[in-house]
Amino acid sequence: MHIPVLLHEVTEGLHIQKNKKYIDATFGFGGHAKEIVRLGGIVLGIEADRNTIRQVRSTTSIVYGNFKNLKQLAIENGFTQVAGILFDLGYSSWQLDASGRGFSFENDEPLDMRLDTTAELTAHEVVNSYPVEKLTNVISTYGEEEKAEQLANSIVRSRPITTSRQLRQLFEKEIGGVDVRRRIAKVFQAIRIEVNGELESLKQGLKQAIDLLEPEGRIAVISFHSLEDRIVKFTLRDTRLALINKKPIVASTKEIRENSRARSAKLRIAKKL
Repeated sequence: MHIPVLLHEVTEGLHIQKNKKYIDATFGFGGHAKEIVRLGGIVLGIEADRNTIRQVRSTTSIVYGNFKNLKQLAIENGFTQVAGILFDLGYSSWQLDASGRGFSFENDEPLDMRLDTTAELTAHEVVNSYPVEKLTNVISTYGEEEKAEQLANSIVRSRPITTSRQLRQLFEKEIGGVDVRRRIAKVFQAIRIEVNGELESLKQGLKQAIDLLEPEGRIAVISFHSLEDRIVKFTLRDTRLALINKKPIVASTKEIRENSRARSAKLRIAKKL
């Protein structure tokens, strides 16, 4: 079961108004969207994972697509000027734990890591075909790992690598130390970002979201790692926006106890002038 992060803070920050239009650009299992509807908003949900869409039962309008095409999807569905847009950049618990795509190093699954399973590039291709220099760049840039070159060389020497467990075991041997789990998670994150083009899609989606907002409309973005948060922070400095919160909103101790994945969540909100 996926628990929506910072639910109250998101809906309060978006300042939900009855019969106004809102876009949930990362619909997932619809936790945030359901609350927006309960408060009277009209929601268009956008979801890039077809398998997630198949599992969702919702009265909200859900369309398949990536938020890098946000403006096109919005216009096609009559959401040309909206009161609020939400980006929740976290992966769902189902995707991490039960999708079988190798997102988590806790499982033993094929190296896929595609959010959209119709896309061509997979983690298997990144791990087994990228040259050392390109692998080093991915691990260093997206994983911020100091042993990036060492890990890249180890991957190339160990090919073929076909499962998430094999990859984890290789990283455990090369990284070592007390902080090994956190660092392995960040290297897995790096490969996932590369497979899904996440950071470039985020840049495109945020810019289009600002265009779609009506005057006084709000944008709320929940990020889960520093690379995302930097992009969000920079983009929300747009001269057409005013920040609602100068510092990111984080989860309460109570929420973190109930949902450990909320620990790294940062919420930034801005209003269109």
